[in-house]
Amino acid sequence: MNAMSKRQDVVLVVDDSPDTLSLVNDTLEAAGFSVLVALEGKQALTIARRIRPHMILLDAVMPQMDGFETCSELKKVPELAAIPVIFMTGLSDTEHVVKGLAVGGVDYLTKPINPDELVARMKVHLSNARLTSSAWQALDSTGQYLFSINADGLVNWATPQTYALFAKAKATQQWRDKSMTAQLQQWLLHAPEPNQLLMLEGLEHKLGVVYLQDLGGSEKLMKLLDTGKASGEELLKTELNLTARESQVLFWISNGKTNREIAEILGMSPRTVNKHLEQIFPKLGVENRTAAARVALKTLNRD
Repeated sequence: MNAMSKRQDVVLVVDDSPDTLSLVNDTLEAAGFSVLVALEGKQALTIARRIRPHMILLDAVMPQMDGFETCSELKKVPELAAIPVIFMTGLSDTEHVVKGLAVGGVDYLTKPINPDELVARMKVHLSNARLTSSAWQALDSTGQYLFSINADGLVNWATPQTYALFAKAKATQQWRDKSMTAQLQQWLLHAPEPNQLLMLEGLEHKLGVVYLQDLGGSEKLMKLLDTGKASGEELLKTELNLTARESQVLFWISNGKTNREIAEILGMSPRTVNKHLEQIFPKLGVENRTAAARVALKTLNRD
C-alpha cells in the first residue's frame, strides 16, 4: 500500500533503439519510476506537452529530428523548459557533449548505459529540479510580476501575475515573442545594471521591465511594471515632490541614461541636466546619481 501511495516521478525515455528502451524501462521501473516511451523527437514533444514528465532521457542521435533539436524545441515551450534533460548516446566526443549542454541538457550519459549510474544521476537532477520548482512556486504565491528570460530574450518562466498584466496590456504572444524579445535582446547587449528600467514599446497600455539579477546559465530575472497607470515622470513628480523637469531628468537617470543622452532627449544642455540633479539630490536625501536612481526605481516598482 505504501508503494502504491507514494508519488512516482514520471520519466519520458526517447530512443529509436528497442534494446536501449527495454534496458532503461526495466531499470527505471525497478527503481520506482513511472516510464513513458517515445521513438522519435516529434512524438516526444507531443507526449511532453500532454503529460509533462518530471525528467526526459533523450537519445542524441535519431532519424528526422535528433535529440539536440528535440531538446532545443522543448526549451522554447515555457511550461516545459524547466524539465531536466539527460542525453544518452554512443557519442562521447567533447563536441557532442558541449552541444548537448548548450541546447539545455543537464547531463550526458554514454552508451552502453550503466543502470546504477543512470539512476544515481537522475536522482541528483530530480532533487535539484524540485528545489528550483519550489522556489518558483514560492514566487508564484507572492503576487509579484516576475519572469525570467534566456539569452535570446524569450520568456522561460513567469508568475501568474505577470501573465495577467500582459493580458491587461493586450500584450499578445506574438508581440511578446517578436517585439518584446527584440527589445530585451537589444537591451541585454548593453549589460544593464540591477534595478535598471526599460520602457517597452509597441503597446497602448505602457509596460516597463526592471532587470533584477543573473540567474546563471544565461537566464535573467526580470520584473514587469504597470507603468500605464501613470507615466514614470508623473509617478516620480507626485511621489517625490519634484518639478516636472526634475521628474523627467530623474526618470531617464533611472533608465541608465547619461547626462548627454538626457540632454538630447529633453532638448536641453548637459549642464542644465546637471543643475537639475543638484536640486534633485537634496530633495531625495542622496548624494549621487546611483542613489537617486535607486530611489526612483523603488518608487516606480511599487505594485
